[in-house]
Amino acid sequence: MKSLVRLIKFMRPYRWEAFATLLLLLGVVAADLAIPRLTQRVIDEGIKNQNLPLIIRTALLMFGVAVVEALVSVSNVILSVRVGMKTGTDIRSAFVRKVQTLSFGNLDRLQTGQLLVRATSDINQVQMIMMMSLRILIRAPLWAAGSLVMLILTARQLAWIWLAMLPLLFGIIAVFLVKARPLFLIVQQKLDKLNTVLQENLAGVRVVKAFVRAEHEKRRFARANDDLMDQTIQVFNFVVILMPLMMTIVNLATAGVIWFGGKLAMGGEMTVGQIVASVNYMIFALFPLTMLINMTAPLSAAEASAGRILEVLDTDPEVRLPAVPQKPASSAGRVVFENVCFSYNDGCSDPALADINLVAEPGETVAILGATGAGKSTLIHLIPRFYDVSKGRVLVDGVDVRDWSLADLRATIGMALQEAVLFSGTVRDNICYGRPEATDTEIQAAAQAAQAHEFIMAMPDGYATHIGQRGVNLSGGQKQRIAIARALCVRPRVLILDDSTSAVDVETETKLQDALDELLHTQMAHRSTVFVVAQRISTVLTADKIVVLDSGHIAATGAHPELLSRSPIYREIYESQLGDGNGRQRWTTGGED
Repeated sequence: MKSLVRLIKFMRPYRWEAFATLLLLLGVVAADLAIPRLTQRVIDEGIKNQNLPLIIRTALLMFGVAVVEALVSVSNVILSVRVGMKTGTDIRSAFVRKVQTLSFGNLDRLQTGQLLVRATSDINQVQMIMMMSLRILIRAPLWAAGSLVMLILTARQLAWIWLAMLPLLFGIIAVFLVKARPLFLIVQQKLDKLNTVLQENLAGVRVVKAFVRAEHEKRRFARANDDLMDQTIQVFNFVVILMPLMMTIVNLATAGVIWFGGKLAMGGEMTVGQIVASVNYMIFALFPLTMLINMTAPLSAAEASAGRILEVLDTDPEVRLPAVPQKPASSAGRVVFENVCFSYNDGCSDPALADINLVAEPGETVAILGATGAGKSTLIHLIPRFYDVSKGRVLVDGVDVRDWSLADLRATIGMALQEAVLFSGTVRDNICYGRPEATDTEIQAAAQAAQAHEFIMAMPDGYATHIGQRGVNLSGGQKQRIAIARALCVRPRVLILDDSTSAVDVETETKLQDALDELLHTQMAHRSTVFVVAQRISTVLTADKIVVLDSGHIAATGAHPELLSRSPIYREIYESQLGDGNGRQRWTTGGED
């Protein structure tokens, strides 16, 4: 139970409420233990002596104890739920905060589906066991210990029966806990897989329908669903053996008390009331253990879930914050790559980028061109330090990005990523996402530069129009233009456009380029350095510098006329898209999806 014990630290802010819960629990146990002693009094002093007033007084006292126990028990449940829910909320918050600190490299290994299960199902398991611990897990040993003490005080001759059964009971419980934990861990892994398949189905439902693969996806989900069902049944088939086994031991112990107690009563060494009280205390002593048996399954599941939560909480971000962040002397937007090598694996044995030397002067537009998989997106992801270089360094305004404060570094950079991700909320909320204090004038200027203002104003509520989850009610081109407006709204020193106009038609793209040039180089107080990653060569023709990547290496650098004359790779790309093989251009028009 090491993982669960480690998560108990999240209960620390609510320790006084937890302490009050334990005091109430002591009251519940004391009331429970008083009932058999009062029953003994009714039998030995009331019924035996035909003392009706004593019987009535004791019965009223028992009723009062029962009422007090009910009130105390309800208070215990209310407090335990409060503590458990607050603790679970704090764990979930810490989990999400931790995920936000992880680098792209960490998130590449932790799949979204797994993180969702850990943030919901796993934390719910831990939260439930914490609530139950303040009501049952702690109550059980208190009840058992108190019953043993009362059993010794009531009939010392019978206490040895309970003591003889105790090691056997705890041994069985320990074995089941050890065996059940790995089984429940497999259940959570199966749930991970099911959640991943379900997420892919829901996110890609249009692709599924377009390729008529609904039946295939149904079968894929059914396999994952059946795997989860089979594993869950296997676990509970194992756990279900425990309760009958424990009840058999409890019943044997009770029979032993009646048999030995009966012999003593017949010899005058024990009263009937003592036997009845002893049987009750025996059941009270053993019943908590049966309660623990019922807790075996959720306890094992919670321990497995706690381990999975801690796996994320204990993960060290690959991108580490500097001990003493440095600030550049000036903020001009100059970006330099010096002998950069990068690999998604450790070291540089299989590099995605190698020997990258590149300088982007302030205000320049640098285009990154190359075939799919050449390393274009990887290159620009090193600037905001989504990944750390394996060798060499990347400098922004003369300071290694590893020495920048991440918040300061990324505040100077605006990005429109390859996949235009929008959030549920209004159009305005999405555009000013990186700069919430932006004025309506600045938001509209960014939208106009991104060629988004016209279609936004055509919406029912303009900039107050609500966007569906992930921008489901917008076309691909519209989402890309809002994403570009979001990047422009932060008024960045360095602007990165990662293939962010792929779903925009050529005419709109041309207008967008002109508007960007006007906003970034004329209207703003500073000239922004722009990195443009593109598949279409028409996007990069007017760039100050074009970098041609080939298998992670820089194959050529220069302006369009220069590269057209001396770079075979660039010329091949150009002719395949814009030429007819004889140097003549063949312009094509594209359409927005």
